[in-house]
Amino acid sequence: MIEEPSWTIGVEEEYLLVEQDTGALISTQPRGLMEQVSSLHHGIVSPEFFSSQIEIGTEVCTNIQDLRAEIGLLRIAVAEAAAAYGLAPIAVSTHPFAQWEQQQVTQARRYQELAEDLQGVIRRLVISGLHVHVGIEDPELRIDLMGQVTYFLPHLLALSGSSPFWEGKDTGLKSYRPSVFGAAPRTGLPEHFSSWADFRRHVQVLVNAGIIEDSSKVWWDIRPSARYPTLEMRVTDLPTRMEDTISIAAVYVCILRMLWRLRVENKRWRTYANFLVSENLWRAQRYGVHDSLIDFGKGVLVPFPDLMEELIALVTPDAEELGCVEEVEHIRTICRRGTSADHQLTVYKQALDIGASEPEAMRAVVDTLIANTIAKPSDWF
Repeated sequence: MIEEPSWTIGVEEEYLLVEQDTGALISTQPRGLMEQVSSLHHGIVSPEFFSSQIEIGTEVCTNIQDLRAEIGLLRIAVAEAAAAYGLAPIAVSTHPFAQWEQQQVTQARRYQELAEDLQGVIRRLVISGLHVHVGIEDPELRIDLMGQVTYFLPHLLALSGSSPFWEGKDTGLKSYRPSVFGAAPRTGLPEHFSSWADFRRHVQVLVNAGIIEDSSKVWWDIRPSARYPTLEMRVTDLPTRMEDTISIAAVYVCILRMLWRLRVENKRWRTYANFLVSENLWRAQRYGVHDSLIDFGKGVLVPFPDLMEELIALVTPDAEELGCVEEVEHIRTICRRGTSADHQLTVYKQALDIGASEPEAMRAVVDTLIANTIAKPSDWF
């Protein structure tokens, strides 16, 4: 019997800070804000590459219910601290109308070194994401599951879309963030590695050459964490509604447990070339939950809601075991009402339809992002 991992879970969310009275993205973070947020909750709060960003990280959680409580408290803590400065956080992967040239890099050694190394590429990365860590103590199992779970990354990206706008323009995509992030090195889908030693050997080539210090500067869509015994999913946009974040985290951990369950039964999910998975990633970027992805087993396009029904059936035994059936089934709600990107586009078009100017319509989008980032507990599951 293969020992079952702990399936502990932790989440990182990167918020953008906006002025409450204008909706504009700030360029310089007020002095003392980070300390004030940290004093309001025991979770991890840290700066990000740009001064306009703030990252929260939950404690290690043993179940989805604890994760929900952690994220809820941290979102409230950030909102309360920011409000004292006339600011508000928005959980979104791109600000609707911010200009990247106006953003200031955080004055920390790591970020300054990144700015020097990556130059104009990283200065454009005014984007935020959702990262989900799942505890898998065996490094060999982490590598094995990483190779299999890449199949499902487009599904998770489609559920999370929150970046339809870039610098005041409708990009025509539900998730523009990956197109921006993909300009940086060591991003995208990981290679298929045969073992933990194989993975380490490849990373060590770059370390020995002096290009990176460790694997923390390998920014794949999914990776073994450099700091924790976890498999870190990084492909997703940052959902605006907290319940969508919780649902995506629940689906991810259940997919991993399903793959582990297959392994116990001496089975495995078929792996496909990155060339094919990348095509589904593009479709997820472009269409979100409202079109289709390729079912590689059938060789045909399948409507996304139908794929989600199949996924729910596939992982229900794992959701029952992990106590998160309701959270997994919430993906039906996402398919029905749409993602943050869908809601942003609706608000934008409705504002224009009633006579708003382009700037006014963009401001309306920011206002709804502020409201939906901090939902009342009664609006959650």
